[in-house]
Formats: sequence, structure tokens, C-alpha cells
Amino acid sequence: MGPLAALPTPPGVYSPQHDTGLIARVMEKEHLDADSRVLDLCTGSGALAVRAAARGARVTAVDISRRALATAWCNALFAGQRITVRRGDLVSAVPGRRYDLVVSNPPYVPAPAPRPPSRGSARAWDAGPDGRLFVDRICDTSAGVLKRGGVLLLVHSALCGTAPTLDRLTAAGLDATVVDRAAVPFGPVLRERRSWLHSRGMLRDRHEDQEELVVVRAVRR
Repeated sequence: MGPLAALPTPPGVYSPQHDTGLIARVMEKEHLDADSRVLDLCTGSGALAVRAAARGARVTAVDISRRALATAWCNALFAGQRITVRRGDLVSAVPGRRYDLVVSNPPYVPAPAPRPPSRGSARAWDAGPDGRLFVDRICDTSAGVLKRGGVLLLVHSALCGTAPTLDRLTAAGLDATVVDRAAVPFGPVLRERRSWLHSRGMLRDRHEDQEELVVVRAVRR
């Protein structure tokens, strides 16, 4: 497939960036075929869903945003792939279903507001003061939609804490490890919030200009 960034994304839908490329690289190492069922939570542009479908998997893409789902469906169509789209709040959109692979690039940027926005572009990245509003819920509920031996791939910034992710996944019945990392420059949102992040102890230096992204791989026992 072509570059992730080539996927069309309208305003208000998360455009593929460093985190998308990092988790896509890890996903390439997972075995997928026509018998594989894949769930993409917080699909956004559908970048991960389309790549999994291109490898033959049966893919369901979930998002709370109607615009994101329309974008994902169209991007799959343009790529000559078929995916199923479901609107809903994370795993509640697929009750009773089990998957071989769950992938997610959820909102994870720490934000001053206690609750994430219900509309606007920031809906795709803001995730509460610690950045964990969605990450924690995915950690706590993924085991319920994974087959035994199924895999979760989750990408987020180390700003919102890597150890808590591993601890929550372990408590939920998964064996979790960090399988990839990348240091990337701050985007405009983090640059604007740098002083606030420093005041909360999330940055050691108020002049920091890079964040670490991590991909966690967790296997259901």
C-alpha cells in the first residue's frame, strides 16, 4: 500500500501521523489472513483498518464520529478493500464479538479540560488531564473482545504513562510488553501546552520539544 499520509482526511478527522506509522509498522509483523478478524478502535481515517483488510483480514472499524466512519469507509473503497464500520463508544459498538487482533490509536493527548470535547478537531486527540481517558478504558475492556491468544496493539505517548498501561493490561488478564518506540517532535498542540505540561510534572524541562511514542503489544491469556 501507499504512504499512510496519502489517505484523504477531511477537517475533524485525525490524519495519519507518526503514531499511525509506528503502530502500522508493528501490525505488519502480526499474522493475518482470510480467517483473521480485526477490530480497529478509534479508526479515524481508517488507515489501520485498510492496511489490515489489504492483507486479507475481515476488519471492523469503530469510531464515535460519523465523519470518521464515512472517511474510513471511503478510504477502504478507494483502496479496493472492504471493511465494516460501526459507530459507537469503543468496544460497546461490537457486543458479543471476538477478534484475533485489536488495534487502536486512540486520543491520548493530556488536556486541561476534565472531559474530552464532544465536537471539533480536538475530539481526535484530547483525552483529559492525564491523557488516559480512552487508554485506560481500552486496557480494561480489550480482553472481553479478544479470542484466547488474541493480540492488542495500542499506541500512545509516554507523556500519559507507559507503566500504568502495562499494569492495567496485566490486571485485565493480558501479557503486555512495549514492542516499539519512537521519539518525535512536538506538534502544534503539545507546543502550545508545553508550560501546562511542565506545571503538571509531565515534562522535566519546559523547553522540551520531543515526545516518546510507544506501541504496547498485549496477548490475552
